Amino acid sequence: VRALHGQQQYYKDPRYLNLWLKFGDCCNEPLDLYSYLCSQEIGTTLALLYITWAEALEARGSFRKADLIFQEGLQRKAEPLDKLQAHHKQFQARVSRQTLLALEESPDGDNMGLLEVAEPQRNSLADLKGRGKKKVRAPISRVGDAVKAMNSNRSFQPQASLQLPNTPGFAVFDENSVSGPEIPTLVAQSWPAPPVPKAKENELSAGPWNSGR
Repeated sequence: VRALHGQQQYYKDPRYLNLWLKFGDCCNEPLDLYSYLCSQEIGTTLALLYITWAEALEARGSFRKADLIFQEGLQRKAEPLDKLQAHHKQFQARVSRQTLLALEESPDGDNMGLLEVAEPQRNSLADLKGRGKKKVRAPISRVGDAVKAMNSNRSFQPQASLQLPNTPGFAVFDENSVSGPEIPTLVAQSWPAPPVPKAKENELSAGPWNSGR
């Protein structure tokens, strides 16, 4: 990859793309690598880039983004086009199967298609619905059912404004206005003798000089 960097005659070569995809398998965040390849127009005419990119997004549960990657590859008519179309149909079949399983688990019909599900957004300062009979605990999540319960149980009666008691103002400390004895100045005094070293390491005792080799 480093040897062929910047040589645009290899940008549409499937062998060069395979090198990049193998390099992406060694990266902690391969999605950033795929975005870089798309921005540099490396392998954008090849179906393998979009198939690998969409499979990585599908593995993370980003079905909507994976479908958009497939759509982009189909718009660019990446080759081989029939292979890209086949993988896209298989992807749609997997998503439809998971959607049917989700509908069977919750027959109330509130679930949407996985391609239409947006990421939940947290409402700022939303009320929390308590859980538990004996000891009520508020959940951490402010999305999903907690928001629905908040909207249905919210009352529109105006609350009485809280009246703060008339407390006297407090004084702010000002170091420049403090009156009192001044801080005494320290006068340097000479030592009667140097301090004795304590726990000194690697101290050798005196001995004859001619005994050492």
